Amino acid sequence: MLANYLIGLREGLEASLVVGILVAYVVKVDRRDVLPRLWLGVTAAVVLSLGVGAVLTFGAYGLTFQAQEIIGGGLSLVAVGFVTWMVFWMARTARSMKHELQSGLDRALEGGAWAIVALGFLSVGREGIETALFVWAAVQSTGGGPVPLLGALLGILSAVAIGVAIHRGVMTIDLRRFFTVTGYFLVVVAAGVLAYGIGDLQEAGVLPGRTSTAFDVSSAVPPTSPQGVLLQGLVNFTPTPSWLQLGGWLVYLAVVVPLVARATRRRGPTRPAASGSESTTLTPRTAGAHE
Repeated sequence: MLANYLIGLREGLEASLVVGILVAYVVKVDRRDVLPRLWLGVTAAVVLSLGVGAVLTFGAYGLTFQAQEIIGGGLSLVAVGFVTWMVFWMARTARSMKHELQSGLDRALEGGAWAIVALGFLSVGREGIETALFVWAAVQSTGGGPVPLLGALLGILSAVAIGVAIHRGVMTIDLRRFFTVTGYFLVVVAAGVLAYGIGDLQEAGVLPGRTSTAFDVSSAVPPTSPQGVLLQGLVNFTPTPSWLQLGGWLVYLAVVVPLVARATRRRGPTRPAASGSESTTLTPRTAGAHE
């Protein structure tokens, strides 16, 4: 549940900040008349994300076991790709996100009503689809059930509350540090989802080596024990991974973690709040305060 809560919190907060920046800029340039179009695009993105989640959850019913395993494994790998790209994207563009959104909104204002709808849709839809896909993959890897989904929902609701509080100036948050810490955590979760996807594809016969177990710690950490459930929920731990699963997990972490560290360092140190730290640079309330 905690892993899905943090996924929902991170992605939800990113979407909340995006919407807040767009709304604040529209108000600043005195174009409140386009707000209904912007909200239409945001609403359409939310509906699409929910639809993607529903299709992923219920669409596999009626398929053969092999087909379900192939679809599940393939989508798990896609989810890993999406979340990895998202972590790097945030590491590269955190400082320039406000400027990019405002530039896109300027172009959309010139393009007319549908351009505004499209901007709201694309700005939120990317985070929504990523969240639906990755939460689904994380839930599947932990055996399903309502508790992981509840965690993701609580995370999204918390993100909306934090976004509103930031927008109204009630609270500030060091967004650079928040996205850095959660980025590393998501990389570890993605490694577990990758191993799970490999296991699904091995079960379906697409990949070899399912019967070659790397190790078995099920006696020390039973899957149904409190520690086993906790590790499975947090990092998709399995007590009996195949060699291919273990190798994929290790290679992914060995490659991605150093790259994330390097991308994070390139953003530069956080400056004091008085001179414009990350905790204020990305807040919607300051979206145009120093133009």
